[in-house]
Amino acid sequence: MENALNLDTVKLAENKKEIVILDQTLLPNQCKYLNISTAGDIWEAIYSLRVRGAPAIGVTGAYAYYVLADQIETDDKEEFVKECTKMMEYINSSRPTAVNLSWALNRMHNVMLTEKNHMNIPELKARLMKEADDIREEDIQISRNIGTYGFELLEKLGKGVGIMTHCNAGTLATAKYGTALAPMYIALEHGWDPKNDLHVYCDETRPLLQGARLSAYEMQAAGIDTYVQCDNMASYTMKSGKIGIIFVGCDRVAANGDFANKIGTSGVAIIAKHYGVPFYVCAPSSTIDMTLESGDEIHIEQRKGEEVTEMWYEKRMAPEGVGVVNPAFDVTDHSLVTGIITEKGIAYEPFKESFEKMGIKPVEKYVDKNNSHIQKNRNEDFHSGSFVNCIAHNDEQ
Repeated sequence: MENALNLDTVKLAENKKEIVILDQTLLPNQCKYLNISTAGDIWEAIYSLRVRGAPAIGVTGAYAYYVLADQIETDDKEEFVKECTKMMEYINSSRPTAVNLSWALNRMHNVMLTEKNHMNIPELKARLMKEADDIREEDIQISRNIGTYGFELLEKLGKGVGIMTHCNAGTLATAKYGTALAPMYIALEHGWDPKNDLHVYCDETRPLLQGARLSAYEMQAAGIDTYVQCDNMASYTMKSGKIGIIFVGCDRVAANGDFANKIGTSGVAIIAKHYGVPFYVCAPSSTIDMTLESGDEIHIEQRKGEEVTEMWYEKRMAPEGVGVVNPAFDVTDHSLVTGIITEKGIAYEPFKESFEKMGIKPVEKYVDKNNSHIQKNRNEDFHSGSFVNCIAHNDEQ
């Protein structure tokens, strides 16, 4: 089993024309890379979780902006801006909850708008490629910083600590190291014994099993003493006294500290509060959306019922025609959070003030937050198997 730190989750192909992603829907049984370059294939890869994890989605979004902008054939800058804007809004509709996607797209778009007045289009394209590369390299350092702050918490608890995590926020969810799993990787770099000093409990994370398939894969491949438990076993494990701390990732954090993460996270936080287990959210500052006052404003993606009733089973495991509730995320109230670990430090209550002291500010957005018309029509294309060019698709709106 290959150490996940040696895997490239997302990168630009050597030909500079394609994005190379590790298809995470096939893990842990198969390690396969995909080369994608069309708007439809990039959209599908993000929507279908072939690439997943807020930071990795952000890096993918940055490379998507460059790769698709590079395909625009025009000498007219205004036309170039128009087509980039259409493409950006289209890609952004693939995962509306993950703020890193819109953050990266907005950053790329801002570079283009800032530089267009003194660069020609070939120079702009080269500049966009550099910005996307910078976003990837920055993500690696951000994850390492988060891991370092998390490791300091582990040091205070002492070796032999039990750690619980939900979903996957490891190196597979970022360019490297991860967020919620980064403290364990940093512990290994500091010489901790993977079998005796660290004990990681991974919630399986229904319905797509990112904890069982991905987090357990990462931790076991790193040699760490690793366990998988059903989501509804978290209370049992915490009550037993085996868990000293909980690390989770997130897809979006509101200004007050409410945060969205994979469905089931809120329940884990409620149980942790009851048993007095410290509960930490690992979040790059790009995941913190200071334009949202609370988690009530976070849009929750609803996914297909078949993920619950049929996926992973040889035969359907629920009656035909039964209704299915399948939100991809839930929002955890800030009152349940011990601290939010960022690359700038650990934020504590009151979170808004902590974020502001770290210099985290609202980011001006160029992407329309209400892409429901794009999302609806693109889902129809997805289910019918039709992958259309983003520019042609948007012209139909």
